[in-house]
Amino acid sequence: MTTEDRLQAFHQHRAVLFSIAYRMLGSLADAEDMLQESFIRWQQAPDVEIVSTRAYLVTIVSRLCINHLQSARVKREQYVGQWLPEPLVTATNELLDLSLSSQLDDSISMAFLVLMERLTPTERAVFLLRDVFDYEYSEIAQTVNQSGSNCRQILRRARQHIKEARPRFDPSPQQRDKLLKEFLDASARGDLDGLVALLSNEITFYSDGGGQVAALPNPVYGAENVARAVLGSLNKFVPRNIVSRYARINGQPGIVNYMDGHPHSVLTVDVIDQRICNVYVVSNPKKLERLPLLQQQAQPESLESSTSEGDTPVTPQ
Repeated sequence: MTTEDRLQAFHQHRAVLFSIAYRMLGSLADAEDMLQESFIRWQQAPDVEIVSTRAYLVTIVSRLCINHLQSARVKREQYVGQWLPEPLVTATNELLDLSLSSQLDDSISMAFLVLMERLTPTERAVFLLRDVFDYEYSEIAQTVNQSGSNCRQILRRARQHIKEARPRFDPSPQQRDKLLKEFLDASARGDLDGLVALLSNEITFYSDGGGQVAALPNPVYGAENVARAVLGSLNKFVPRNIVSRYARINGQPGIVNYMDGHPHSVLTVDVIDQRICNVYVVSNPKKLERLPLLQQQAQPESLESSTSEGDTPVTPQ
């Protein structure tokens, strides 16, 4: 196989490799690093070892991600405040494998990626390859260097770890859009009772500043506590010159807040039983570097008629 053939083969499978790496790591920067290292190893691989190019590349990137997670565990434990995945604008993102669009909203959502943190690196790889990417056990076994029976046991444990925290049903995009708009409107009005009415009693508010900017250091639980935290954050943390725009963040309706044309924070919500059950706010500047600038932001696919240009309500952090 020539160098040009290898280059073309890698680009052919790049989207699915990125989709695996981002779901494994929750970081765009780390996922891109894994792809670069995968490409180097792909260039150096002897032809005799390659039966299926896709399977070979998936094995490389999965093993690299497992190794990275094992070495990054200490860094995660030392992270300042709450850790959330790096937000990704998904409406037009060419890095993702859009052939997986039926699973996109769930398996790349903030809620799903936060759940992945409950799993060991190997559990995460087995769970993703089987339940999201629909790989056969024989393929997964080769990828994670385990037997097929071990992979079944690993998958069983992984499912058990996260099943109680997964949504009981998948709300429609229209319902998510409606609740996000009502949440933003109530926040802008300072309407405590209106906010509480939108929130699940079991809601959790997550805020990730990474120690770089002001953010709530710990999760906030319960409808009234979260509502008060949201309104308090608006007064305490949000600058007056913020401009907000609707966007699809990790497959869900969300808000990107801009200051001087640069991303300042991102907000998304998770919905269960017609109530908002989780609020995620990422304001760590390192996790916002790859978001589009304000003038480059494409028009959103939904909610665009609900707020006129320039008066989108700001959101808490």
